[in-house]
Amino acid sequence: MSETGPLHGIRVLDLSIAATGPYAVALLADQGADVIKVERPGIGDIARWVGVAIGGTSALFAACNRGKRSIVVDVHTEEGRDVVRTLAASCDVVVQNFRPGVVDRLGIGYADLSAGRDDLVYVSLSGFGPVGPYAGKSAYDPVIQAYAGLAVNQADVPRDGEPEQPVFLRQSAADKVTALTAAQAITAALFARERGLGGQHVELSMLDAVTSFLWVDAAGNEVLMDSDGTQNSSFNKTLKPIAFKDGWAVVAPTSDADFAGMCRAFGVDGYDDPRVATIGERMKNRELTSGYVQRCYAAATSMHVADAMARLEAERVPCGRVLSPAELPDDPHAVAVGMFEESMHAKAGRVRLPRHPARFSGTPSALGAPSPVLGEHTDAVLAEAGLGDRVEALRAAGVVA
Repeated sequence: MSETGPLHGIRVLDLSIAATGPYAVALLADQGADVIKVERPGIGDIARWVGVAIGGTSALFAACNRGKRSIVVDVHTEEGRDVVRTLAASCDVVVQNFRPGVVDRLGIGYADLSAGRDDLVYVSLSGFGPVGPYAGKSAYDPVIQAYAGLAVNQADVPRDGEPEQPVFLRQSAADKVTALTAAQAITAALFARERGLGGQHVELSMLDAVTSFLWVDAAGNEVLMDSDGTQNSSFNKTLKPIAFKDGWAVVAPTSDADFAGMCRAFGVDGYDDPRVATIGERMKNRELTSGYVQRCYAAATSMHVADAMARLEAERVPCGRVLSPAELPDDPHAVAVGMFEESMHAKAGRVRLPRHPARFSGTPSALGAPSPVLGEHTDAVLAEAGLGDRVEALRAAGVVA
């Protein structure tokens, strides 16, 4: 939690698990929000155990729960639900990603927690939304990648009439896109509240978020319904990395100057041919244009990456080396801008995370304390909520831990 961030003074009750809700709320914590994370007894948030993990803290959990305080509450008991209601009464925002209908049956839904107050921002995240034939489906990231079109978008171009084999991104892209959308929606709802419009219920499905994201640039023929279909719906479909003698890089020549500069950098002449000199002509003469690009790729195989980058940058052509996550922290630019921050976790040891991506000149954001140990703040949070005298009884009954 940043004490100077733009959301300082905002309190969030995080009832979510896995990646989508927790990552959205982590961004709010970076920006100063005080976040209370409610976890279930025993294993806590399942994300603690997904992927690389040390001492009950996974890399996923560390990234999605920095700057939060953890309290263990069994919401399947009436006393546990009372604790949640008490905590929610002092919070500005509640975020949950139970399956649609579950929180209402538990008595901790929007209607329950907003009763008697008109300023609560309550956020419900789900896979397919609260209505429709898929509303009750379980929906982790791969399911949404499949339904929303991400897997098909990543597939190779068909050869010999064979159908494309869907390719899933090797990351939880659907979770993260939804989290970013949710964080923006939460701050928009808080802004509306500041304007005197009160709190509200914000409902967001992963399917809606990912579909909106994908259709910006990867559904051209589906957006322009009268298109002749001769171009691929995704204008990045043919983008491929370039192989050099000692590594890989990518070039993204969009403008006419980019295209000419790329050809000069790779020593490919003829780029002033009227049939490829302008973007309009290159679109009409795609096979001819492809030939120039292939000649550039062929020339690259006898060049070193560093030399090629220098030539391309001199021509002001958008380009970049292909780096792995292991290489990026040591890249000169990443070091110069302070892209990563290191901390010491009580159970997992050294933790390195990217800094908060947005830089606020007047209200600086910052990564908060490392992700909490399960139940680390139960006593303190309950005391703040006026339940300090009940902690031992609640713990003895298995309601909190």
